[in-house]
Amino acid sequence: MLRLIENNNITDPFVNLSLEEYCVRKLDMKDDYLLFYINEPSIIIGKHQNTIEEINTKYVNENNINVVRRISGGGTVYHDKGNLNFSFMTKHSQKSIHNFKLFTDPVIKVLNQLGVNAKLNGRNDITVEERKISGNAQFTDTKSMFSHGTLLFNSDIESVVNALNVKAEKIESKGIKSVRSRVANIKEFLQQDISTEEFREILKKNIFNSAVSIPVYKLSDEEWKKVYELSESKYRTWEWNYGRSPEFNIQKVRRFAFGQIDVRMFVKDGIIEQMKIYGDFLGISELSELENLINGNKYSEVCLSKTLKDTDLKKYFGEINIPEFISFLFE
Repeated sequence: MLRLIENNNITDPFVNLSLEEYCVRKLDMKDDYLLFYINEPSIIIGKHQNTIEEINTKYVNENNINVVRRISGGGTVYHDKGNLNFSFMTKHSQKSIHNFKLFTDPVIKVLNQLGVNAKLNGRNDITVEERKISGNAQFTDTKSMFSHGTLLFNSDIESVVNALNVKAEKIESKGIKSVRSRVANIKEFLQQDISTEEFREILKKNIFNSAVSIPVYKLSDEEWKKVYELSESKYRTWEWNYGRSPEFNIQKVRRFAFGQIDVRMFVKDGIIEQMKIYGDFLGISELSELENLINGNKYSEVCLSKTLKDTDLKKYFGEINIPEFISFLFE
């Protein structure tokens, strides 16, 4: 059974992301869950990204925009009260991982019913007339998982453009001219004039098959206490949202079909003393595992090939094999 998680109309992104993480880790997944939330102006950073390189710091500071890192991969997105976020939570399943169609179909179906010709396009985007209205990402702890996405309904596109640093190679690789030309608000394609909140209610009604009474999960006071504790201990901290960039003397950057990989290495006397990997790929495993495996090795193709010979790189990045990764590190 699918149950709706009540978020009490909270628009604080630090709390909403804490709520999402608490629920996916702590709720008993005998049922599936759906969470909707709307955030006040915020930049939401993908788990593996280098925050300071993704944002326009001057604009962010001048406009008091929140900066929050999420626990899923993918790229940076802008949230405001014209953006609706959805998160489907369920048991971990290999059939569900990277299966964005499974989780976006219910949303696309409702959009189609509203006369919006939406479809899943590429690895994780929902588009209308080749313009992006939604980006999606996933998280799993191998017990439970969520697949969540944005829905640009009536967002301030100029703020989206100004708040983010969109890398030139990303624009070039997608054959697009600008952020303005490739994103759109759902409201542009609707015949009726409705608010973001009304759009959320339409989604609820249709996803739950017009149920007279939608099954709701309300967190207890003790559960809410833990959500707020998580928001303070993690999501509001500089360490989580920015983190320290390590000293490095070698950098390798390439955009693959599954996203960009940006590797920073500090190599001393031929030994990789520290490696840090950034990117907007949608891998589900902890990158620290891979970084720790590589640290301490000689900066040598032969050495790293031996070290990584039994490593499944797909779980960290996507469709890439060991020879391709080694070639990238030494190109």
